[in-house]
Amino acid sequence: MAVQVPSRQLFIDGEWREPILKKRLPTINPATEEIIGNIPAATAEDVELAVAAARRALSRNKGKDWATAPGAVRAKYLRAIAAKVTERKTELAKLEAIDCGKPLDEAVWDIEDVAGCFEYYADLAEGLDGKQKAPVSLPMETFKSYVLKEPIGVVGLITPWNYPLLMATWKVAPSLAAGCAAILKPSELASITCLELAEVCREVGLPPGVLNILTGLGPEAGAPLASHPDVDKIAFTGSSATGSKIMAAAAQMVKPVSLELGGKSPIIVFEDVDFDKAAEWTAFGCFWTNGQICSATSRLIVHENIAREFLDRLVKWTKNIKISDPFEEGCRLGPVVSGGQYEKVLKFISTAKSEGATILSGGVRPEHLKKGFFVEPTIITDVTTSMQIWREEVFGPVLCVKTFSTEEEALELANDTHYGLGAAVISNDLERCDRVSKNLQAGIVWVNCSQPCFCQAPWGGNKRSGFGRELGEWGLDNYLSVKQVTQYVSDEPWGWYRSPSKL
Repeated sequence: MAVQVPSRQLFIDGEWREPILKKRLPTINPATEEIIGNIPAATAEDVELAVAAARRALSRNKGKDWATAPGAVRAKYLRAIAAKVTERKTELAKLEAIDCGKPLDEAVWDIEDVAGCFEYYADLAEGLDGKQKAPVSLPMETFKSYVLKEPIGVVGLITPWNYPLLMATWKVAPSLAAGCAAILKPSELASITCLELAEVCREVGLPPGVLNILTGLGPEAGAPLASHPDVDKIAFTGSSATGSKIMAAAAQMVKPVSLELGGKSPIIVFEDVDFDKAAEWTAFGCFWTNGQICSATSRLIVHENIAREFLDRLVKWTKNIKISDPFEEGCRLGPVVSGGQYEKVLKFISTAKSEGATILSGGVRPEHLKKGFFVEPTIITDVTTSMQIWREEVFGPVLCVKTFSTEEEALELANDTHYGLGAAVISNDLERCDRVSKNLQAGIVWVNCSQPCFCQAPWGGNKRSGFGRELGEWGLDNYLSVKQVTQYVSDEPWGWYRSPSKL
């Protein structure tokens, strides 16, 4: 399917601008390995322009144009963006699929979620006005106190390539709803739809500088954004290693950060399950988005009494997954995002084999696909807890398996990780599910499913999976500063010091 990839510039202060150093980066279709276009490569000089534009946007008309405007004003723009995204849904989904390799049906779903997320935060922007001056109960009648919620200021938003436009929206929508001005730096591996978001913002007349979009490499564009003294906060989704660097850069200025990092999430399958339901959720939890999800439930912990039969069923489900070019009808697994990621995934598989694990299914390039970064969905058994495949995030369609005999053992295995983003439990015993949910060390727990995500519910992890929560009202709070205002309301003097008039 021919898809025309637009050629865009950087988006700064409401205008398209060529990078100061005039650098560009190739865009590669991971299904064909062909260059399909290029993106501008921002550097520190462009970051300076974007930060200055964002600062102007906040102070323009003493803040009345954006930062201190009624929430309804900002909501109007967010709804207009949602409407434009919906109008361009088919085109945006095709660009997403060709850029990052996800199946077209999945990309369509993502773009629908993008529009829904902007709509949701438009509602929260409107509701923010009614929550201002929320009273604080005090123990002294001579004082009254209330709370103001104010935009945190200029925010830097650094986002990954697995859900290019959706992950950007998770940060852009709430930051704009809160009244912040933002600089978005998407991953250089998949930036096309984020640049199209800039065009949408231009078309709906978003005030200049409120959202600036800089594409380019992490060290050249992301690092100067993270360390810039006039950026008030950084929100980042990506690897734990990069998250540590961003945290260190922000620490120099005591700048707040919120981090959604990697994961090695467990899925526990008890012996009382419906095999087909459990097998489909297990496959979906690890192989959805071509296995490239931070929250992927990539460690299967299955009861020893059903392990053999359940794995037989799971392999059958896995072999039924259609692996193809993302534009083929019925595609359910596309390529991983890049050549580098392809080599990394295959290295994980070969290391597992060399350490003594068994490749039960998959683990190679599909025979019918001679080009593209495709890896068959892979199931690895005979795994020990010291193996790399058990401990490290693959970010590809690779599931490793261990068995357990007791609930306590299952929990011990599940929590045996530096990460704590997601976890799933599958059982017909809902009391057991409740017990297990409480004891899983993760920010998100799924019961009898894996990976559903709703913009109304909080998203984020603990341990090395980061801190802070996105989505829901928690996502809006990420971009708000809380101010206490306390007033003395008595007609009587305070009376702590002796009055000079009474001497």
